[in-house]
Amino acid sequence: MWKAILISWAGSIIWELRILDRLGADRVLMRPRHLMARRHRGVRFVPAVALALAIAACGADAPPEARSSGPLPPGPPGTDIWLATLTSTQESMPSIGIPTNITQRPGYDNQPYFLPDGSGFWFTVVDDHSGQADIWRYDISSGGVAQVTQSAPESEYSATPLPDGSGITVIRVEADSTQRLWRFDADGRNASVLIPDLAPVGYHKWADEHTLVMFVLGDPATLQIWNEDLGMLPIAAQDVGRSIQPIPGSGDVSYVQRHEDGTSSIMRLRPHQGESELLIATLAGGDFHAWTPDGVLLMGEGSALLAWKPGSGSEWTEVANFGDIGMTISRLAVSPDGAHIAIVA
Repeated sequence: MWKAILISWAGSIIWELRILDRLGADRVLMRPRHLMARRHRGVRFVPAVALALAIAACGADAPPEARSSGPLPPGPPGTDIWLATLTSTQESMPSIGIPTNITQRPGYDNQPYFLPDGSGFWFTVVDDHSGQADIWRYDISSGGVAQVTQSAPESEYSATPLPDGSGITVIRVEADSTQRLWRFDADGRNASVLIPDLAPVGYHKWADEHTLVMFVLGDPATLQIWNEDLGMLPIAAQDVGRSIQPIPGSGDVSYVQRHEDGTSSIMRLRPHQGESELLIATLAGGDFHAWTPDGVLLMGEGSALLAWKPGSGSEWTEVANFGDIGMTISRLAVSPDGAHIAIVA
């Protein structure tokens, strides 16, 4: 048990050390709460002290077969999560502040999704050594991080809040590589499979408190709907992209429809009717997009962030460009209060 505790603390502390290193000594002295362990909604944020020795001790005590089992398969490409403020111009277009790299390490840090109150976000971290993926949480006010799930040999991805606020749903890759949708309490406990007979699920979003929209892997990939009362509904679309996003102020979601000519479009799905309508063509055939609370659609293309307002025509408008800091934008997430944007690059 002590090994699991040390590993949990050590992982959190390495993150805190990186954060404090970027803040600098003066900032640390001005913010002594970084030096105190604290709890926030049942998740422990660990102080920034050197526990690298704990990791070394656990690794040295590992059984020989665990240390010499051969090379791991290649992990996902390295990515970081950048955080920026988000405001609105007089023209109701987004204005983005200077992004800060809040992960800044080799390896995969991805799939941010904001907490309902906007105080932070969940994200997926893949351990470079084991290939294990777990859900972590970042707290904006303190800059602290905490590990939420620890469930080797299973891995968790794509944390999304349950509509009733009781926890999160995730895509779990089980020990036999089955990919299904699971729920966890907010502190990472009490895991249970949500839809036992549906696999392999790749991505998901809640349209409302009773309805899920999911990207299900296959040839082709399909967009499928599950309702708590009705069960699985007819397939909504085929040959779809990975990004599914709730559209603010509605029970609808947006998704990406791929076309035979290699182009793709962002569509609006009304889950209860199973009907879709075209919104706008994607940028360079991309998948990932996000909505602001004001109903503005965002998408990245290279280092540029572009926006589109429904009813404004068929052209995207560039609202920011991060070429000077070498960003290539992939995933996006906007906080429910519209105050922050998380950018994966």
